[in-house]
Amino acid sequence: MNNIEAKLFLARELAKYAELPYDKLVASINHAEVINVRGESGVFYQIELSVCWDSKPDGDLRIMASIDDGGWHAFLPLTDSLIMKPDGTLL
Repeated sequence: MNNIEAKLFLARELAKYAELPYDKLVASINHAEVINVRGESGVFYQIELSVCWDSKPDGDLRIMASIDDGGWHAFLPLTDSLIMKPDGTLL
C-alpha cells in the first residue's frame, strides 16, 4: 500500500462527508458506505465511511473513515475521523 496515496484518498472522501448537512449524516448512521478506488500506483483500495453518535444521541457526530489495500493492511487500516456538532460546525 502506498501510504501517501492512501492518505490522499482517505482525506478526499472524508472531506466529502464533512460537506454534508448534519441531518443527512444522522440519516446515514448504521449505514456504512464502501468505496473501491484504484490509485495511480495501480493499487486498489477499499475505503469505508461510517457515521455514529460521538457520545450521545442528538449530539455530536463522529465521521470515521478507513482505507486498506486488501492485504495485511485490512487488519490495521489507515484511519481518520472528524466530529460534527449539531449546528454543522466541525471540531
